[in-house]
Amino acid sequence: MSGENYNDLQAFLAVARAGSFTRAAAQLGLSQSALSHKIRELEARLGLRLLTRTTRSVSPTEAGEQLMRSLTPSFENIDAALAGLSSLRDKPSGTIRITSSEHAAATILWPVLQTFLPNYPDIRVEVISDATLTDIVAERFDAGIRLGEQIALDMVAVPVGPPTRLVVAGTPTYLDAHPAIVTPRDLTGHDCINLRFLTHGGLYAWEFEKGSHALNVRVDGRLTFNSLDRILAAALAGFGLAYLPEDMVRPQIEAGHLRQVLDDWCPLFPGYHLYYPSRRQPSAAFALLVEALRYRA
Repeated sequence: MSGENYNDLQAFLAVARAGSFTRAAAQLGLSQSALSHKIRELEARLGLRLLTRTTRSVSPTEAGEQLMRSLTPSFENIDAALAGLSSLRDKPSGTIRITSSEHAAATILWPVLQTFLPNYPDIRVEVISDATLTDIVAERFDAGIRLGEQIALDMVAVPVGPPTRLVVAGTPTYLDAHPAIVTPRDLTGHDCINLRFLTHGGLYAWEFEKGSHALNVRVDGRLTFNSLDRILAAALAGFGLAYLPEDMVRPQIEAGHLRQVLDDWCPLFPGYHLYYPSRRQPSAAFALLVEALRYRA
């Protein structure tokens, strides 16, 4: 395969994954017109239309989908092989792309990066925060950080945080003015601040467990956010009940700004894990960051 053909295939994959010539061009360091020209030449050589273009989006055709499925494993192996060469250098180097929830990025990832990066000036880290699970293979991330119970079984999962739990809390003023909450079912009569997942648009169902009893409650309320910080701010402003990681609300509870309910229905569960494909060949830089993040009780 000539270098020109390789570059054109790489350009096609970038556009198909990004769903946009503009975003793909920025990732590849090309102008949008140069990228469009590459794709047109590739389509002309193959005699097939690979991408469907509209004024708002770009998506692969049936032929494009087939080409993506065929190319992706090969390009991943090439990228892994090239990344693995960094282990032969005196200084670990390269860019590590990580997808993480906003809360994990702030409480787990960032504290480690502050001490890790000064020791390795040739390592770069890109962190993308997303409230939902991301397909790290399709989106070309090196790893993700999510709660342990959310990770697919075919991934390598490394604990990076202690066991945790979600708790229900509201202001004393709100709780005193509304009916008592004894079981999770009582939440249906309260103003609850919802969390919406952007990827599939659904609302998070509040999960509870007590002994052998597990219960998911679809709560209702006037406010919905895709940010845990905004949910906390709304709860502190008295707009209803929040269901949040305990470490976020504990300072507010201790200060008397919030009061916790349903404590016996909120058990501990596996904390944050860093995960990556089992077939991945870790680079020296990636292996160092994994060890720096690894949770040790």
